[in-house]
Amino acid sequence: DELPNLVNVLQGEMALVGPRPTVQVQVNRYSELQRGRLKVRPGTTGWAQVHGRATLPWHERIELDLWYVEHASLRLDIRVLVLTARMVLTGHGLYRGETGGWRPGA
Repeated sequence: DELPNLVNVLQGEMALVGPRPTVQVQVNRYSELQRGRLKVRPGTTGWAQVHGRATLPWHERIELDLWYVEHASLRLDIRVLVLTARMVLTGHGLYRGETGGWRPGA
C-alpha cells in the first residue's frame, strides 16, 4: 500500500503528510464540514494516523483531519513524520486490519 503512495507523492498527486486517501463512497456521505478534509492533498501519513489510526471511530478521525487542515505547517508535518517513524520503529499503533467502525454500505 505504501510503495504506490510514495510514487503518487513523487508525481505530486499525494503529500507525505495529510489526511489519508478516501474512497468516493465515503466522500459521498460527508457533511459540508467534513468535506473540509479534501482541501489538502491526501497523505501517506497524517495527524489522525499518529493519534489512534483505525482504533478511533470514523468521525474522530475526520475531526483530527480537519484539525490538521486548519493547522497545517511545515513544523506540524515534521512532527507527524517523526511520530510516524517512532510508530514504525516500535510497532506501536501500526495498522492491523481495524476499520474504526466504517463498513462499506454502512
